[in-house]
Amino acid sequence: MKDHLESLLRAALGPVLAGSGVEPPAAIAIDAARGDQHGDFASNLALVLAKPLRRPPRDLAQALVSHLPASPRVARVEIAGPGFINFFLTADALHAVVPAILAAGSAYGRAATTRGRILVEFVSANPTGPLHVGHGRGAAYGDALSNLLDAAGYEVLREYYINDAGRQVDVLAVSVWLRALELQGERVSFPARGYPGDYVRETAQKLLQGAGAMLGRAAAEVAAGLPPDPVTPEGADDAARDAAKAQQEAHLDALIARAQQMLGPMYAAMRDFALNDQLERIRATLESFGVRFDRWFSERELVQSGAAERARAQLVASGHTYEQDGALWFRTTAHGDDKDRVLVKANGQPTYFGNDLAYHVDKLRRAGSPGHAPLLVDVWGADHHGLLVRMRAAMHALTGRSEALRIPLMQFVTLAHGRMGKRSGNFVTLDDLLREAGRDATRFFYLLRSHDQHLEFDLELARAQSNDNPVFYVQYACARAASVFRQAGERGLAVDRALGERSLSLLVQEQEKVLLQRLARLPELVQDAAAQLAPHQLAFYAREVADAFHGWYNAHPFLVDDAELRNARLALVAATGQVLKNVLGWLGVSAPERMERLEARA
Repeated sequence: MKDHLESLLRAALGPVLAGSGVEPPAAIAIDAARGDQHGDFASNLALVLAKPLRRPPRDLAQALVSHLPASPRVARVEIAGPGFINFFLTADALHAVVPAILAAGSAYGRAATTRGRILVEFVSANPTGPLHVGHGRGAAYGDALSNLLDAAGYEVLREYYINDAGRQVDVLAVSVWLRALELQGERVSFPARGYPGDYVRETAQKLLQGAGAMLGRAAAEVAAGLPPDPVTPEGADDAARDAAKAQQEAHLDALIARAQQMLGPMYAAMRDFALNDQLERIRATLESFGVRFDRWFSERELVQSGAAERARAQLVASGHTYEQDGALWFRTTAHGDDKDRVLVKANGQPTYFGNDLAYHVDKLRRAGSPGHAPLLVDVWGADHHGLLVRMRAAMHALTGRSEALRIPLMQFVTLAHGRMGKRSGNFVTLDDLLREAGRDATRFFYLLRSHDQHLEFDLELARAQSNDNPVFYVQYACARAASVFRQAGERGLAVDRALGERSLSLLVQEQEKVLLQRLARLPELVQDAAAQLAPHQLAFYAREVADAFHGWYNAHPFLVDDAELRNARLALVAATGQVLKNVLGWLGVSAPERMERLEARA
């Protein structure tokens, strides 16, 4: 409908702009009106053009309205406020949404044309432990966003970047090794900067089943001559904490070197075993959460392929780097960063950033598609905000395409109102949350708030089987819609879709109009939400549709004696159920046809 209204306004622009020298705007804003008194849609076109045309916006709005072509979909047009143009649709225009939905089925709301390729990278948590509730928010967002972009007409590639080339994997390996020695009876001192969670001990138990004897070493031999591993003193100032942390890290580095020296070739096998065990856990968690990826991309393979080295060489050759204090630096201040960044440390080890920029260049190459500029979306945690400028600087220096990268930052999650069961280490895992709240509630609650806002997850509400629970409320609408057709069958009432579509003019109740207006919004909502990378708008929309449906259900019986009215209402019920099923599917939430709490009357 927005496209149709835009075409009407563009037709009116010709005579209004004639001889003015003002070019028509590239886009015309048309939004759903707020409140029935303002119609169904509104445009601020007159206000946008008032300044360049040097005309009062209301006079300009009147000129535009006077040149609007007639349309069978528009009942009337009014001018409101400082110059808004409000469109009131005809009843036929609203009723037409029902057969459109029923004909399209699962395709309703989806774009009919392909708009290019987008590579969405999300989760990408370090493979050194279980996914926690913060990762869960990024997983729900990234998966729903990918579904939304797919519905908006993009070819979407979903990718998980495995950080398996950095020091953190060695820290995991040593942590598992020390737990394995403990399980063999050795009294080892666990490093302050190691990974202490119970999951490490579980991996160590698995490791011992296959390689226990070969990994065994005396604790005294392991610890001999290592630098100190101090405890950070309570109440220490920043300088004291930093000094203690530096000593702890030096101890851990020495411990890693000791493990490599003592175990020889077995060290790499142990490291890979620990890494793969954590990856299997992550994969299993994401599978249970309904999240899939087209590719799991290994940082180690990227480095081994030479891609990271080639990217650094390209930066050096193009004059974007310099050497200082034995390290290779990227001059990111030339691109707006607050300081330059290290690509290769003085010890010859590349930084994470150095490898990550090569990964983005590789992603941009793989995301290319004929006739379309490739786009990348990185879903990062809010704690990565400091990387934004330097990553865009790297993209610009290496590809000239910094605009191709969009990075939504996920704000933090806290849990409220409800105790959890088993916890792993000192954090709540996504598995824990899924056991407590279930997949549907967890995903819906994660998506109820915009990604750039802090989220307090109300566990008790997520568990509640009541209309106060938003996911229950929406799913209840799906089940109610399905129950109407079951009740029709139980009463021996035939469902005649053709008769229903011919009789839609009988849908004249206010609740029916509200519901029709909301159903008609979906195709445009998909495009708007995709442009804003905002899948939470789908969750809001599902609640609005459910609210309109419940209000209609409670106000009017559906299975009336009049066959024409009955089938018209059944057609609207079917269209509502289809829309909710489509939207919940994109959110990764089920659309049940039965629930315990169902009204007996339809």
